[in-house]
Amino acid sequence: MAAYKQLARKFTLYGCAGWVLEVLFTGTKAALSRDKKLAARTYLWMHPIYGAAGLTLEELHRRLAGRSRVTRALASLGVIYATEYASGAALRRVLGEAPWRYRNGMHLHGLVRLDYAPYWLGAALAFEWLRDGLHAPVPRAARGPGVACPTCGTEEPSSERIAA
Repeated sequence: MAAYKQLARKFTLYGCAGWVLEVLFTGTKAALSRDKKLAARTYLWMHPIYGAAGLTLEELHRRLAGRSRVTRALASLGVIYATEYASGAALRRVLGEAPWRYRNGMHLHGLVRLDYAPYWLGAALAFEWLRDGLHAPVPRAARGPGVACPTCGTEEPSSERIAA
């Protein structure tokens, strides 16, 4: 049951992080286009998509743990594009349209923008930072004696865990 709770917690966090990044991205685009409202947006559909993508990227990170950060980011780019395309196509099939539709730039069926690769690489690197933070043990002094670390479930101090 604890593993299920941890998975649900990560799914929720990754979904919310995706929402925040999307709002920052669309808000920045609005600012650059001189939109005085700085309108930013996302879709409710995106939370489960970002949550599932985050868990998939976490597994990819585990499998590529010995590789460079750049290699992992490039592999993550493939996962991100595949997730965006597949989820957009599925929503289009079920709802009759995807919540997003790219009309400008280099796009594939209006579902992914190939020229957004630098932004998605940045998101992949941000994911690594978030993932590393989730998996860093919380020092015992910060959580009190006898309290298990919320990220790794151990009671040992971080220096003992790192040495293990």
